[in-house]
Amino acid sequence: MAAGTGVFAEILDGDVYKYYADGEWKTASSGKTVAIINPTTRKTQYKVQACSQEEVNKVMDLAKSAQKLWAKTPLWKRAELLHKAAAILKEHKAPIAECLVKEIAKPAKDAVTEVVRSGDLISYTAEEGVRILGEGKFLVSDSFPGNERTKYCLTSKIPLGVILAIPPFNYPVNLAVSKIAPALIAGNSIVLKPPTQGAVSGLHMIHCFHLAGFPKGLINCVTGKGSEIGDFLTMHPGVNCISFTGGDTGIGISKKAGMIPLQMELGGKDACIVLEDADLDLVAINIIKGGFSYSGQRCTAVKVVLVIESVADALVEKVKANVAKLTVGPPEDDSDITPVVSESSANYIEGLVLDAKEKGATFCQEYKREGNLIWPLLLDHVRPDMRIAWEEPFGPVLPVIRINSVEEGIHHCNASNFGLQGCVFTKDVNKAILISDAMETGTVQINSAPARGPDHFPFQGIKDSGIGSQGITNSINMMTKVKTTVINLPSPSYTMG
Repeated sequence: MAAGTGVFAEILDGDVYKYYADGEWKTASSGKTVAIINPTTRKTQYKVQACSQEEVNKVMDLAKSAQKLWAKTPLWKRAELLHKAAAILKEHKAPIAECLVKEIAKPAKDAVTEVVRSGDLISYTAEEGVRILGEGKFLVSDSFPGNERTKYCLTSKIPLGVILAIPPFNYPVNLAVSKIAPALIAGNSIVLKPPTQGAVSGLHMIHCFHLAGFPKGLINCVTGKGSEIGDFLTMHPGVNCISFTGGDTGIGISKKAGMIPLQMELGGKDACIVLEDADLDLVAINIIKGGFSYSGQRCTAVKVVLVIESVADALVEKVKANVAKLTVGPPEDDSDITPVVSESSANYIEGLVLDAKEKGATFCQEYKREGNLIWPLLLDHVRPDMRIAWEEPFGPVLPVIRINSVEEGIHHCNASNFGLQGCVFTKDVNKAILISDAMETGTVQINSAPARGPDHFPFQGIKDSGIGSQGITNSINMMTKVKTTVINLPSPSYTMG
């Protein structure tokens, strides 16, 4: 079934996708649209509505009133609807995956995997939510000095209100549901602002929630230009929490957002530290997986290899041999390396490559680019004065820095503004734990490439990589607050006589 046909027909108005509010698919009053460019063809693939600030205001009001009723809906009923949405999402994986291929040039097999993983995430969240939110806490007063047992304290978790969810282009379905599902199970309402590249996949995903039969106004999806509605959304007084995944825009949002809980996962410069005793075949496989899957367009991609000099030549040869096996081409062919998301991204990556060339990096492959398609490139003998040593290319270009000691590797890792993930390869588990402790990153993987999943694991960054912690359990907890009720009993002398 092609996208925009059959069950998805109602989300289209001619060739323009509608936005979603109050349980209905609507066209924007502006009459304007935003074009979505296919990264492979570099031509307009889809068009979405350009919502106005006035429409955002309406959506916020709807979300606020729908949330009040939803908070009173029994927890098991919320979970039931989430399970239903998960099943519908998986059922429609083919047309949604097709959108991912065309909008963000995600290889076809990875696109299907993203949709299925998203369905699994929704179901797990429903189960986890029932467990977490079904439990309260009971405290007694005589545990604190000077008190009798005359107060009973009951605590439970209550929803925050309206959650603004802003996912990035690279996982527009998975990183949207990782915000939507915890918000809904916890009793919140949702306003989703999808990325422009990835908006149509997001609208298809929202339609699956629509088909599951959630109450009107509870889930909303507004599309439009960030320049017109971005700040308006993030600074809106109706928003009670923002969950954002993306680049350094998040730093600006956090400064403007005001006194509400923020969950921010921003960029990374994930370091891979390789010790002399590491299994180099394992390292090479993980560098390929970590550095080049989805053309390196992942926050958790390996972004810099810090290898002990004595094994550097051997490792570089192994990685080079594996890079040569990567297929390059359109996402429809399931190529390993597909076009990066936009021309401006490709230009930025090229700037880093040319800077490295000028400053004397060794090119392990010839630099090759056609349009948005950049061939995979390993840069050896990268030095700290090169931009690629610090900046995040978000493309299939990976720098190798040779180090003389573990301390040098840790120092480079910690000197970065980023601190999302990192990894260390060694057969000595004691060393691995000590290095992990010393690395200033939210997560360290031992003998594996960085990765966000499994989705119930905590996931967080430090420094410019973000605030708050994600992962299903953490998100549910973050999207609730504690409510306390204290029962005051008469004093013992009064009751006992």
